[in-house]
Amino acid sequence: MARVVIMGAGVAGHTAALYLKKQLGKAHDVIVVTPNSQWNWIPSNIWVGVGKMQQKQVLFALAPLYKRKGIEYHQALARVLRPEGDGDDATPSIEIEYTDPKRKGETARLHYDYLVNATGPKLNFNATPGLGPDQDGGTVSVCTADHATHAASALAEAIAKMKAGERQTLVIGTGHGTCTCEGAAFEYVFNVEHEVREAGVRDLAEIIYFTNEYELGDFGVGGMLFNQKGFQTTSKMWTESLFRERGVRPIVRAHPHRIEDGIIHYETLDGAHHELPFDFAMLLPPFRGADLVAYDREGNDISDRLFAANGMMKVDADYAPKAYEEWKAADWPKTYRSPHYDNIWAPGIAFAPPHPISVPHTSPNGTVITPAPPRTGMPAGIMGKIVADTITDRIKNPGRPDHEASMAAMGSACIASAGTGLTTGSAASMTMYPTVPDHEKYPDNNGRHRSFTSGEIGLAGHWIKALLHFGFIYKMKARPFWWLIPE
Repeated sequence: MARVVIMGAGVAGHTAALYLKKQLGKAHDVIVVTPNSQWNWIPSNIWVGVGKMQQKQVLFALAPLYKRKGIEYHQALARVLRPEGDGDDATPSIEIEYTDPKRKGETARLHYDYLVNATGPKLNFNATPGLGPDQDGGTVSVCTADHATHAASALAEAIAKMKAGERQTLVIGTGHGTCTCEGAAFEYVFNVEHEVREAGVRDLAEIIYFTNEYELGDFGVGGMLFNQKGFQTTSKMWTESLFRERGVRPIVRAHPHRIEDGIIHYETLDGAHHELPFDFAMLLPPFRGADLVAYDREGNDISDRLFAANGMMKVDADYAPKAYEEWKAADWPKTYRSPHYDNIWAPGIAFAPPHPISVPHTSPNGTVITPAPPRTGMPAGIMGKIVADTITDRIKNPGRPDHEASMAAMGSACIASAGTGLTTGSAASMTMYPTVPDHEKYPDNNGRHRSFTSGEIGLAGHWIKALLHFGFIYKMKARPFWWLIPE
């Protein structure tokens, strides 16, 4: 009997757990360790954050689902990796600390034959003083369902003030120069604009999109070239048209140094320093890896060997320092397996990317203002599945090669809501192939396939976004034939 331990139950980890149990059956153990008691469909936190959905619509309990599927579940944080075992016991293991209220603070050790590090991101609000709902800067977040509920309440207060005749400045965007998930900030700013307009107070709101992107439409993927009806346009022009149409003012190439008393103190790429007062601000934090440490069998700390400086796990990528012009699509990982331990994988945000996708920029003051590569949603689900397939083959079909899903050979589809409503909603629908540009293979289209990179804005996109909400919650609840819904 093999034991597969999965650390984390986000998109990548939960996907891996469901496929592993389906493919391995009762003959082998699948164990999930996650600090959360509920699974969150994070894309719909945007709608929770404007009051159009409630938490219960984006959450479901993990314990009954895992019990039904025969998956062992520990509500706990993974703290320590011992990939070589320790002392007289060479069996690999992890050490966990329970967050379950009944066992909170207790520790345990779990042995494994195969380990999946799908811990996802740590929300690094501390990277910017004053950032986040638990600090004193006054900003909110939509990264969790609780955060989104809090954001909706703060937005409702701002709208109430506008209805009373008080002008409000609403700022939405990124809270650090190295943030990722610009797409989520893009979604939220236009959902906020939609709600303010629906409330009849649009003329009293100044809405600002505050971002570390070099230009609009970058999204942390270096921008895109779209071919539509025989014409070619850039994601920059495509995105700018929506900003002009909705009257949202962008501030690009920006890094906030601190946030205090309703003021964002920020630097732009030219090295200039500015202040931006606000009445409501939703700023996303940068991500870093989970707080994990690793030891070899003799008890020596080998964390630097397994993890990059940001705490994310090194996998089968080329991490050699290079100039941006020398980076290639081939640098990106294919299997997400650790180069040091043949039985450890890190799909989703848990893996350390070898380099940014967007062109890196640094201000004259040495401040890095460059989006980190996005690895959430569709790519994370695909990675979780191929890791599950690899482990299944290791157990049932030894000798088969590891399954591969490089982001440089993987397409992505993104439906970014621009306001909800069955007849009044809209969304920006984007596809790109590959996710990481391959400039050698597609030199004439910004590194991507001309026919498979596109963008549309309209009501149909909103309907698709709503269908994705219900479809993926159905899938993640492992309802009948859930595996037929693609990642």
